[in-house]
Amino acid sequence: MTSESNYTKPQPVYRFRGIHRLATALSRVNPYWAPQLIVACAILLDLALPGKLTVGPTWLLPAVEGVLLIALVLASPHPVLRHSPLRRSVAIGLIGLVSLVNIVSLVLLCHYLLHGGRVGGRRLILAGIVLWVTNVLLFGLWYWELDRGGPLERANRTGTQPDFLFPQMTDPRWAPSGWMPGLVDYLYTSFTNATAFSPTDTMPLTPIAKWLMSVQSLAALVTIGLVVARAVNILS
Repeated sequence: MTSESNYTKPQPVYRFRGIHRLATALSRVNPYWAPQLIVACAILLDLALPGKLTVGPTWLLPAVEGVLLIALVLASPHPVLRHSPLRRSVAIGLIGLVSLVNIVSLVLLCHYLLHGGRVGGRRLILAGIVLWVTNVLLFGLWYWELDRGGPLERANRTGTQPDFLFPQMTDPRWAPSGWMPGLVDYLYTSFTNATAFSPTDTMPLTPIAKWLMSVQSLAALVTIGLVVARAVNILS
C-alpha cells in the first residue's frame, strides 16, 4: 500500500500521439484553432434547425457568422493580430452572435410548441438535441473566454481573480506543476452544468460566472423539460 508521502504523480501518456502532434502543429500556426472549430460546429448545428426556428432565411445568419469566423481564422496566425484587443473583441462578438441566435431559436421553438399546434415528435427531438448541444459548446467557449480575463491573460498569469474554482486549484497534488485550465476543462464544466442544472466539481466564484451558469442551466432545463418532454409525449 503506497502512502501519500512517497506518492509519485504519473507523467501524462499520450495514447494518440499522432493526434497530439497534429494539435501541437496547429497550435503553432493558430493557437485558437480549437475554439474556432467549436464555433464552426455551432454554426453548422444552426443550419440543421427547421426554417421556422430561424430569423429570416435559413442561410443568412450562419453566412454572417461564417464570414466573421473566416476573418478570425485568417487573422489568428499573424503574430500581432492574434493577441490584439480587436481580434478578441471580434471573437467575443461572434460567440455572442451565435449564442443570441441559439436563444432566439429556443424561444421560437417554445412558442411554436405552445401555440403552433401539433408537430412531428421526431423533428422536435432533433431540434431539442441540436439546441442543447449548441448550448454546451457555446457556454464552454464563454467560460474559456472570460475566466481570468481570457486565455492570453491566463497564459501570462496576469489575469485577475479566477472566475471558476477547479478541483486542481484546491489540491495541486493531482495536477502538473503550474497547471492552468484548458478548453476541455471549460467544455466539461459546461456539459455538467447543462446536465445537472447546477455546478458539480467546478464552482463559480464571481457574479459574471454565476450569471452565465444560471442562464445556461435555465436554457438547458427549458430545452429538456419542455421540448424533449413534449416530443416524447407526441411520439407516445
